[in-house]
This record gives sequence, structure tokens and C-alpha cells, in this order.
Amino acid sequence: MDRLDPHTTHGTTDPMIDGGQGTVAGGAPAGAFDPWRYRDEAGIASADLVGYKVEATDGSIGKIDSASHEVNDSYLVVDTGPWIFGKKVMLPAGTVSHVDHDERKVYVDREKDQIKAAPEYDESSHADPAYRDKLGGYYGENYSALPPDGPARV
Repeated sequence: MDRLDPHTTHGTTDPMIDGGQGTVAGGAPAGAFDPWRYRDEAGIASADLVGYKVEATDGSIGKIDSASHEVNDSYLVVDTGPWIFGKKVMLPAGTVSHVDHDERKVYVDREKDQIKAAPEYDESSHADPAYRDKLGGYYGENYSALPPDGPARV
């Protein structure tokens, strides 16, 4: 009997080639990743998220300082406190996986190191289209429909 190569897909399409649709549980939300739009299943419902704690996949990163609910232009600004020496980071709305309103916590589907390595937040240029393209591109490139133990993206 022939052995299957675990790094080769057999009879399935590559989720990265097929428009990022994601073919695995926990993959991309319906359609391609949209960094500036909250996911329908996140449970935002135009809630005021200022003051909520933010949890990355591997721990707390701070509290929400401001939040936007603009159509196709939503984001969170998170005060990281001592985690990154009191700096703020801007997270596009698409990184929010869900919200627990009882606990006042917002959960994002990124690791702390991914957030720390993102383009630096600058209050004076956060609305600049070039900065937003750079930030949205960064989080879009780091969004993977592949499971964490799957093959690395190229």
C-alpha cells in the first residue's frame, strides 16, 4: 500500500488558493478575511467596548482605549499597559473572534507576538489610508485558514 505524503493535499482544494474561503473548522469566516469589519458571529452588536479587556490566544494584552463601529472601517485601539511599555496598538475589527459581555472581554484570534510585531500605532496617522493598508495587509497576511499544526504558509 502506498503511503500518503502528509504535506500534500489529496482530493481537497487548498484553502489559500480558493480565495481564502477556509475548508477547516475554525478557518476563515465566510468569505475572505476583511480586516475592517467585525465578524457576524463575534457578538459585537454595536456595544461600547471601551474598557473591556483584550485577550490574545496566549494571554491578556490590555484594555480597549477606543473602538470604532464605522461600516468597513472598524477597529480597536488597545492600551497595552506594562505589556509593551505603555504603548497602544490598533487592531482591525476582523481580528475579533468573539466578545464575552458578562466578563467584559474581547477575544482576538492572534498571538501576543503577532500583535507586538504589527506596524506601530500612531495616533496622528491612524486614519491615513497608507497606514491602514499596511496594517490591514499585515493582519490579512497573518490570517490563516490552516489549522495551527498544519503546513506553513508560503
